[in-house]
Amino acid sequence: MTIIVNLDVMLAKRKIKSKELAAFIGITEQNLSLLKSGKVRGIRFTTLNKICERLACQPSDILEWRPDEGAPADDAGGDDF
Repeated sequence: MTIIVNLDVMLAKRKIKSKELAAFIGITEQNLSLLKSGKVRGIRFTTLNKICERLACQPSDILEWRPDEGAPADDAGGDDF
């Protein structure tokens, strides 16, 4: 499974600069850049909340799940969280 980060798209739609969003969230521009590129392993709900607050959007506008190419769907029903 692959999680796609569409933060660049939302920033462009809202005409907000990364620098402004990083300052609002309270993280460095470098960490925001890592988040935008999908090179992070996780995100805090407080950070996601601040992003959604500033961009006036839903988490699903920023994060998208896509199945891996050729991989069977995992429907084991486990509660991994």
